[in-house]
This record gives sequence, C-alpha cells and structure tokens, in this order.
Amino acid sequence: MTSLAIHKREKEQFIKLFKGDRIDRFEDRLAVLEVFLNIEKHVTAQELTQAVHAAGHHLEEAFVQETIEMMCHYGFAQASRFDNGQVRYEHRHLGQHHDHLVCTKCRKIIEFENDAIEKLQEQIASTYGFHMLQHKMELYGICRECLAHREDLLSLDAARPGERLKVVAFRGGGRLKMRLLTMGLRIGDEIEVITNINRGQVVIASDFNRLVLGQGLASKIMVSALTCEERPGSLKVQS
Repeated sequence: MTSLAIHKREKEQFIKLFKGDRIDRFEDRLAVLEVFLNIEKHVTAQELTQAVHAAGHHLEEAFVQETIEMMCHYGFAQASRFDNGQVRYEHRHLGQHHDHLVCTKCRKIIEFENDAIEKLQEQIASTYGFHMLQHKMELYGICRECLAHREDLLSLDAARPGERLKVVAFRGGGRLKMRLLTMGLRIGDEIEVITNINRGQVVIASDFNRLVLGQGLASKIMVSALTCEERPGSLKVQS
C-alpha cells in the first residue's frame, strides 16, 4: 500500500473515531493529524507545533501536545524517549513494525526492518515459554556520516558512552603517566566508556574495574576505536 493510500486510510479512521467520541475542536485536531502524517521523521511536540504553524494553522502548543497524546491513545502515533532524551512522536501505521538505529553524536534516528530479527525474537520468546505482546529494539552507536568526519585517534573526553576503545597514548609528562599507571590504566588497555558528561566526570571500565576521571585528565588519554575483530564476542572466521 502506498503512503498516500495509508494516509487516506488513517484520516478516515481518525474522522470516524474522533467524531464518534465527540472530541472537541475536531477540525483543528484533524489539521494536526494531516500535518503529522506528512512528516517522515520523529518529532517533538514543539517541532510538530512549528510544522503546524508553517502549514498556516495558528494553534497553541498545549493544544498540539494534547492532540498528539490523543493520537497515541487511539493508535495513530507512538511516543519514544530515545537515550532518555525528549519524547518524540512517530507514525503508528497498523500492521507495520520497525526498529531504530540512534546516533549518539548527531541524534539521527534511522528506521529499519529485518524479518530475520523479528522471527528470532519470536523463537526466543517461544523457547522460554513467553507470550510476547509487543517489543522494540533500539541500537545506539555512531552513524556513517559522523564516522566519516571522525579522526582515527581522539582524546577520551571526546568519546561517547558505550564506545569500546583502545588506549593508544598519554599526552603529558612522567607524573601524569605514573598517576594513570597507579590507577591501573596502561597503553594498550581496552576500555569501555560508561559515562561522559560534558565538563563532568568520565567513567570507564578497564579489566572489570571502574575508573573515574576528570575531563582534564581524560583529555590527556588518546584512544582509538576497536576493530570488529578486537571487540568482545566478535566472531573470528578461520581461513
């Protein structure tokens, strides 16, 4: 079914349900739906309000917020809070399901569908005797565009939570190197970034130990991304 046909069906069902329940300000709410259906991305209530205004409808943000929440209730939209950020809304078309790739650097959200993953999830649920009602998958990482502009070598304070890295060098004198060695961090160590809050602490995991570093100290530690072969759990193909 084409997008145009899907949107036509959604509008027809919206009219039937909202009129049937005698929802107030029906025409204004229908205008919000029409604008929302023409947005092919995840939007906040504020961004949706801006799009509604751009379409020539001067509706207050509180009204748009209330309407999109109603649309979630009736199954025309669904809300997600990616990476504990702002609530974002997307279409919820009946009979369709997709998962998400979320870039932790530029916040881009990529939708994808994979029948093999869907079937595997059903198999896993069945193995445990679990009756699955609904599910969602969110994969967090760094998108292709951000990776293309990223240097091979970076300071630890620029790394993102969840990244697995290798310590390559220390930028500083002997006292700094000795301090890091005393903490248990050495060149060649593989680490995972647990927390990195701007101008705050950087928490990393190294050899089953948690280390807490200030931003200044983290900026002196040079790291590089692990290759696929170096990542824990990677499959190694025998030649």
